[in-house]
Amino acid sequence: MEKQWFVLHTLTGQENKAQKSIDARVKLERMEDYVGRCVIPTERVTEKKNGKKRTIVKKFFPGYVLCELALYDEARGVDENGKKAIFERTWQFVRETPGVIGFVGVDSRVETPQPIPLSKSEIDAILLSGPAGAPVAERPKIDFAVGETVKVNDGAFMGLTGQISMVDPDKGKLKVEVNIFNRVVQVDAEYWQVEKVAVQETYVEADQ
Repeated sequence: MEKQWFVLHTLTGQENKAQKSIDARVKLERMEDYVGRCVIPTERVTEKKNGKKRTIVKKFFPGYVLCELALYDEARGVDENGKKAIFERTWQFVRETPGVIGFVGVDSRVETPQPIPLSKSEIDAILLSGPAGAPVAERPKIDFAVGETVKVNDGAFMGLTGQISMVDPDKGKLKVEVNIFNRVVQVDAEYWQVEKVAVQETYVEADQ
């Protein structure tokens, strides 16, 4: 049976519970032909707190899980109202999963709305162009942009303030232009080595 990726809406904070329930019930109820992988997209986010660098795991989409399901019976096609035939075993399996509220995304063109599967490009983008369950890329917690003012908090240039001239979000690195002895020097730094600085605008009152 052909499986497609669907987004399931879960109760707040019950993503892990729903995923574990699905994985356990698939084996117990022998649903391998109808239910495939079930994943919670996550990313590793780095941050520096109290002078120490730490990595935390953060959910991309809190309240949702992605699941491979053989939901539609292609052999039976569609009825006169354009509604696709579904596998009742799959439908009931999802409805009876603890913590799952229902499907996300429905086709409103038919009389009875039906769940819409994710396209290949959508699922590839969500899973970071890698297989489900593969190690996810580590990225810094804060995003920076060229032109922003930051203060260096670590390394040989600690304490200096400058503007970002280049950002590499994939590697979590950037270049900062700082002023040393009246010369502009470009400094290499990692995201966690700098912090954003709020730039205060100065307004000059025009002469009357």
